[in-house]
Amino acid sequence: MSPQSLDLNNIVNDKFFKMKLLDPDYLFNQGYNFFKDIFPYIFRSENVVIFEIVLSVLSIFFGIIITYTSVRIFEIRAKEKKHLKHEIEEYAHHQAEQEKLSRNKEHSSKNERWSSVLTYLFSQSSGDWKLAIMEADSMLDSLMDQLGFKGENLGEKLKGADRDHFRSLTSAWEVHTIRNRIAHEGLSFEISQHEAKRIIALYEQIFREFDYI
Repeated sequence: MSPQSLDLNNIVNDKFFKMKLLDPDYLFNQGYNFFKDIFPYIFRSENVVIFEIVLSVLSIFFGIIITYTSVRIFEIRAKEKKHLKHEIEEYAHHQAEQEKLSRNKEHSSKNERWSSVLTYLFSQSSGDWKLAIMEADSMLDSLMDQLGFKGENLGEKLKGADRDHFRSLTSAWEVHTIRNRIAHEGLSFEISQHEAKRIIALYEQIFREFDYI
């Protein structure tokens, strides 16, 4: 590199490092002078009033935001608590139903068809609840055959029964009538699981009367 090029680079470097923008004292003084000039303007009485109004509006705005947020948080937590409580109750109910189903299966080992009835009954499908009633009614028909009642169908067999030999005859007619409605109305027949359990309980009462399950 030529001596002239070296001299030119030295000159450029000297000018760069001597620039005022890189001088800390210069920058400090400029900043000090800027704030010294602007503060009197900012803190003039009329500007202070404006700032107070702006700050008051902002305070109210953020106060509303904080209040709204706090209320929403409490509402969300309340909903979460309610949902959690519901989930716990559902789980406890499901566990109780499963335990009841297991106990009933243990006590109904004499008749496997009764186990199928209970499986349908404790399903989450309304169609299965109807199947539980249909199967229980079929079991009742078989029981009437074993007891020696004659007839082409369960209705005729029930007509041939009397309360002296069939104490649950009224219950048998009630559940058989509901079974016929399910058979005739099909999907249009609506039934809750609670009602299905009540009906199956009547079948159970009849079956246990004759030691059928």
